[in-house]
Amino acid sequence: MILFLADFEATRKFGLALGRSLPPGTTILLQGDLGAGKTTFVQGIAEGLGISDSIESPTFTLINEYFTGRVPLYHLDLYRLEPEEAEALHLESYWDGLERDLGIVAIEWAERLPYKPDNYLQIYLSYCDNGRQIEVMGNGDLLDWQLEI
Repeated sequence: MILFLADFEATRKFGLALGRSLPPGTTILLQGDLGAGKTTFVQGIAEGLGISDSIESPTFTLINEYFTGRVPLYHLDLYRLEPEEAEALHLESYWDGLERDLGIVAIEWAERLPYKPDNYLQIYLSYCDNGRQIEVMGNGDLLDWQLEI
């Protein structure tokens, strides 16, 4: 699925629609240039989950956890890490449901992740004329995923 998003508000609203519809256990791997809208997109997801906390990029803290919505949101940012540093964090504990409650896992700069879950949505945000383009691809159980608005 490829969509044109006119501005940050459209990016946030698309995230909001996902936050309302995604089931617990969904991992979202986000990629895109600096300023392409990854954090704005996650802010929309949080709003769709019913989370009223301020959502900031966890660039320095690496992981922010939010538990006030219909399911937990785990927001990760790997920008400052090399793949081997990301591997040492054992991030699978966020999507396997063994150590933490299943929620939505949103990972910014996912290209730095040395391994991926079996099931995920891959989201690419990129600049285009007068806005942004978002490309969404499913993998594993989410291969044929379609957004229902």
